[in-house]
Amino acid sequence: MKHKMNLQHEPFVKIKAKTKTIEMRLFDKKRSVISVGDDIVFVDNSTKETITCKVNNLFKYKSFDELYSNHDKTSVGYSEDEIANPNDMLTYYSTEQIEKYGVVGIELLF
Repeated sequence: MKHKMNLQHEPFVKIKAKTKTIEMRLFDKKRSVISVGDDIVFVDNSTKETITCKVNNLFKYKSFDELYSNHDKTSVGYSEDEIANPNDMLTYYSTEQIEKYGVVGIELLF
């Protein structure tokens, strides 16, 4: 199955460079149908460029705190000199959404 996901420019560039290997999302209805082996077409919101990756693994958690504690910061998109903070995801999702759906880390193959 093929899925489409929009991304901000910075995470898109990191996935394209193969430094970000885990895409983090709510485990909502749209993401609950993703399976290992599926393809995801990422679309850069700024440039509309696309890249296709294969789903290598799915990591389901109750919160981004739990996800962050189980994966290294570079795999989820931080640089070595940055501090990984799960609250950064509140830019995209509300606390209520996270509590309702849980989260998923989608491990990518390039």
